[in-house]
Amino acid sequence: MKYNAIVIGAGQSGPFIAAKLAGEGKTVALVEGAKIGGSCVNYGCIPTKTLIASARAIYMAGRGDEYGFSTGPITVNFERVMERMNVRRSGAQEGMDGWMRNTENITVYDGYASFVGTEDGHHQVQVNDEVISAPQVFINTGAHAFIPSIDGIDTVDYLTNKDMLELTEVPEHLVILGGGYIGLEMGQAFRRFGAEVTIIEARSRLVVREDEDIAESVLEILQAEDITVHTDSKATAVSQDPNGIIHVALDTPDGSAEVTGTHLLVAVGRKPSTDKLNLESVGIETNERGYIITDEQLRTSVEGIWAVGDVNGRGAFTHTSYHDHEIVWDTINGIDRNVADRNMAYAMYIDPPLGRVGMSETEAKASGRNVLITTKPMDNIGRALEQGETFGLFKILVDADTREFLGAAVLGYHGDDVVQVVSYYMATGATVDVMKNALPIHPTIAEFFPTLIGELSPLES
Repeated sequence: MKYNAIVIGAGQSGPFIAAKLAGEGKTVALVEGAKIGGSCVNYGCIPTKTLIASARAIYMAGRGDEYGFSTGPITVNFERVMERMNVRRSGAQEGMDGWMRNTENITVYDGYASFVGTEDGHHQVQVNDEVISAPQVFINTGAHAFIPSIDGIDTVDYLTNKDMLELTEVPEHLVILGGGYIGLEMGQAFRRFGAEVTIIEARSRLVVREDEDIAESVLEILQAEDITVHTDSKATAVSQDPNGIIHVALDTPDGSAEVTGTHLLVAVGRKPSTDKLNLESVGIETNERGYIITDEQLRTSVEGIWAVGDVNGRGAFTHTSYHDHEIVWDTINGIDRNVADRNMAYAMYIDPPLGRVGMSETEAKASGRNVLITTKPMDNIGRALEQGETFGLFKILVDADTREFLGAAVLGYHGDDVVQVVSYYMATGATVDVMKNALPIHPTIAEFFPTLIGELSPLES
């Protein structure tokens, strides 16, 4: 079969590209080996944030005395927690699946795609026992959990982020390898469900891509909920005894140590899902980590083939994947868009969440610019005090010469939403002085941006 386009992978770019092409009357083959919707719908944003919402409700109920009411002992019905999550994700998945299968000009292939070559300008792709071809191919296969080479790892019943969503009972003691976003989000949620939680991070601190003060505040948040954290501790071996208990041997600054638990979550990073694609057959280049190399319009090294979403290594988020599809679509239609122009923004959904946009303090120091900075603890902000949500801090970074925002971090109450004030503002190119003179709403968290701008001082190198 020949098509006008083939979309490989149905995450948060592929289906939208397919639908727009189909809307123009072009024939599209959409190939998906797992479930339409990709990580976000099936294993990521939708199910995990639904779980986190249940965990927060449980946590807040347990704080009743602080707010003037009493609930008595909190009992977690984990079966109902998981049922709520599954209703949400199945509804989203079925909606997207039905959309793709019922859209005119789209043919859905259930199977994994593998390139087999190029002939007469058509790229050939095998799916199951059939070979299809098209002059345009869009790769949206995403990424999956990276499993490190630890002695004994293949002999234990470890969990990945996907497996966590299939649990039928709360772990008695959840041990987590990795102090990044997935590990911390799941660790805090399952602590609130009643599990004992231990987090092991090989590097010197948690969330290592964040600034040190952010990492310290994150640690404070977790420790306040009796989560045990071991940093600078490398797992050297794992094993599972006849009773199902998992043993993790550690190399720490103080020598050897061991942590035991009933369940082990491996959350040390992600790797691109390219192993089944046979990229070499058409000459698609990848970098040393296996991510597909693209230009700023997300074209690969092969004419007519694009890579969008996590697989291109330009962002590991649903919103970057969706934004990729917009850049590709505009490029195809002659509109000047490129990935280099976007200010990276993201959130980590511990509670309270971290919202980030643009440069970190560390990156600003390395940029060679004249930088202004200010920070403010959440316990200095009226709305946070009134809500009883005083963990975290604000931070903004400004170019001293242009007076433009370089970046911001908001770790605290609604930090994921609040930081987007800066994210959208950065897209305008306006100076911070415009924001400083704006009228804020009181009482809110975001009202403190004008105050912070007035407190800027030089960043020490």
